Amino acid sequence: MPEVDLGFPRSWVEFTNPDDASEVFRCDLTWLTSRWTCIFGAGCPGIYESSPDAGCCTLGAHFADDEDHDTVATFVDRLTPERWERHDEGVTNGWTERDDDGDLKTRAVGGACIFHNSRGFAGGYGCALHGLALAEGIEPLEAKPQVCWQLPLRRQFREVDPGDGEEYTEVTIGEYVRAGWGPGGADLDWYCSSNTDAHVGLQPVYLANRAELVALMGADGYAELARHCEAFEAAGIPVPHPASQPQG
Repeated sequence: MPEVDLGFPRSWVEFTNPDDASEVFRCDLTWLTSRWTCIFGAGCPGIYESSPDAGCCTLGAHFADDEDHDTVATFVDRLTPERWERHDEGVTNGWTERDDDGDLKTRAVGGACIFHNSRGFAGGYGCALHGLALAEGIEPLEAKPQVCWQLPLRRQFREVDPGDGEEYTEVTIGEYVRAGWGPGGADLDWYCSSNTDAHVGLQPVYLANRAELVALMGADGYAELARHCEAFEAAGIPVPHPASQPQG
């Protein structure tokens, strides 16, 4: 499956956070106007050949902080055996575990996150938390661990001193490339963000993932981003994402 090499040119835009003058957003227009879309259950072969149906849910999800865990826990309590295939396992033996570094994450059971429902499960294939959110009429990001709904968007923070000693926080909104997974990213058997097979969306990322971007940037920050993306598109997307381009 064709995956473009990283290191290609990108176009970035910077603007002050409308809600916080001490922050500057730095956003990857090339990524955000690309046609990437999640193809889980629609051709995604999974990050590991050994778990093709699990997508990127193979390893379980790390929690960003205690609040992230507590938010997920409130939805776990609402899951039933009819909606969560591993309900009995999760209730009996717990749905979290510690990794080798002692960090808390969702348990991996049978080659996938404990919340992953298999294709044959009557309650629905895929993330049980995602399915619960849809059933309750809310955005899936409200019920899932942060890393799950952000991927493959990536938000990073950096303190910047422009030279006058007046530091500001740079908030980068970009593509979660293989390197974002750490040294093991290069060992993934398949990865979506730079793969042409996943760049088949009907809308650009900044529109299709509006809810996630609003959660990451705030409504006013997103509105400013959307204006820049619209201008970038109106200019013909001068620096396109190669995975979104026809392959000769």
